[in-house]
Amino acid sequence: MPDSTPKSRLVSAIRTKRSYLCVGLDPVPERIPAAAGTGVEGMERFCRDIVASTADHAVAFKPNLAFFEQYGSAGWAALERIVNAMPADCLVIADAKRGDIGSTATRYAEAFFNGLGAGAVTVAPYMGADSVLPFTAFTDHWTVLLALTSNPSAADFEYHGEPPLHEVVVERSQAWGSDANLMYVVGATRPGGLARVRDLAPDHFFLVPGVGAQGGNLEDVSAAGWNADCGLLVNSSRGILYASPGADYAEAARLAAASLHQGMRRILDEKNF
Repeated sequence: MPDSTPKSRLVSAIRTKRSYLCVGLDPVPERIPAAAGTGVEGMERFCRDIVASTADHAVAFKPNLAFFEQYGSAGWAALERIVNAMPADCLVIADAKRGDIGSTATRYAEAFFNGLGAGAVTVAPYMGADSVLPFTAFTDHWTVLLALTSNPSAADFEYHGEPPLHEVVVERSQAWGSDANLMYVVGATRPGGLARVRDLAPDHFFLVPGVGAQGGNLEDVSAAGWNADCGLLVNSSRGILYASPGADYAEAARLAAASLHQGMRRILDEKNF
């Protein structure tokens, strides 16, 4: 595997940090501690403090764009500053869930990869290859495809059919990229489903939300989704961001991230990774 692929860089970071933690940046205005301030300035300070306090424990950060876009141009400018200040050894995943086609999708890819400077973006696949290929054409960046999500109403569509729709998505979409730059979102709250997706995509990385506040378990996720390259980015958002509502929010976030990191280090050691 060439040294310059997104996958090889991520595997190297996991080996170096002994972690496969992704910290989600979902700054809900009502939950940002008063000590961080208010409005877009408070949101930016809060996110910067979270990044600074958890960067030693994480290999990726996942800002959810909706929480920045709600502030208009000021929110986007804050997001740009937050991304520009990210540690170089951490992957930045723009959680945008874009799903358009053709030249529009290409412009989205340009916006996130070249404009914002993200290393990855989440993409909805339900318009087919036309909605994914413009992203995977950027071979030096990750396209993170929604596969089996952790929300309760995922069953409305993702489990329909035989085989289930999400399995069709995973099987067919592998032709639209490679395991070096195409990743799948697979929720932590369905470890059986995660194991099945691993059977279908043995060499791909999975971005796994839902550990912690949503009830997912690190050990179950690691057992179900592991592959020879680790193959997992386990995301925690609320459990880290809102570990404390007080002025000690950054230290509390650090401790929450460190706890997950400790569990990951133990699993990595057990698997001789």
